[in-house]
Amino acid sequence: MLWRAISEETPGPIWAGLFSEYWPDYRRWWLREGDSVRPTYMESRQALKQHMPEMVALYDQLCELAGGGDQASRFLSFYCPPPYLSGCSQAIWTGKEPVLVRNYDYSPNAFDSLILKTDWMGRSVMGTSDGLWGLVDGVNDAGLALSLTFGGRRVVGEGFGVPLILRYVLQTCKTTQEAGEALARIPTHMSYNVTVLDRKRNYLTVMMSPDRPAVVTHAAVATNHQEAVEWVSHARFTATVERERYLLHRLSLHRDPQETFINTFLKPPLYSTAFSVGFGTLYTAVYRPRKRQMEVRWPGTVWPLSLRDFQDGSRVVHLPGNEAATAEEHSG
Repeated sequence: MLWRAISEETPGPIWAGLFSEYWPDYRRWWLREGDSVRPTYMESRQALKQHMPEMVALYDQLCELAGGGDQASRFLSFYCPPPYLSGCSQAIWTGKEPVLVRNYDYSPNAFDSLILKTDWMGRSVMGTSDGLWGLVDGVNDAGLALSLTFGGRRVVGEGFGVPLILRYVLQTCKTTQEAGEALARIPTHMSYNVTVLDRKRNYLTVMMSPDRPAVVTHAAVATNHQEAVEWVSHARFTATVERERYLLHRLSLHRDPQETFINTFLKPPLYSTAFSVGFGTLYTAVYRPRKRQMEVRWPGTVWPLSLRDFQDGSRVVHLPGNEAATAEEHSG
């Protein structure tokens, strides 16, 4: 996999070039159930205006850069997209310098493999891209970090794809409390768990669902179920309960040092090589909100990135079978 780290202060030719590159694949995914199944442009923009009004001007700007087409604009709204599943683990290490650590388990063929640093809407944000302006994890200049896991429920409803909700939180919130309020308010099309950590050590996990009110918890761990397992076959396949118990054990009984705790994400049972069925661990991310820093890790290699001194670059990552991953560095 080719990973890239790219920065652009305001939306412009770099973002437009990325959209042109990724859009053919995203268009096929977005249309897989048929064009008429997806909401209209007016329905999509109105939903964005109702629930995330601060983002409308940015959305309009991105739609223009994407060419102003109807399908591209509807896709960029993230409103009622096709359903998709992932299998992830995330946890807060609550030591002297708290960190948010997460594994993202997903198909390598349906992933941006892109870290974006932006200064949109007057706020610096850095994170792992999904859909070219959504994020699956990230940190902002206020020292707020967050990441998502799939919530392990089949139900699909009216709402937004969660990567855009994470973008919204990082663009508009400074604290864990503000993030929790936003996550509890905005409708999501599927069930997700979002874990948040701010620079003052406050953290929470919000269990979001399309068919019931969000549950705001003080949980430091989230995998792929919510308060109880509802999708039993998915839970067994992804070992969500076993991964949750393992992380809780590491946090409560072992009290691992920070680096030891982080390294557990790079080994079984948290680290997965099930790439052939779309649930391999594509990367481990470590967020340090006080320092406004992130690291992207694979077995044997670490890629550090700083919001204050972001360096464009790339890595060629060889996903492991039974051997360790390796990465080749390229400056950019």
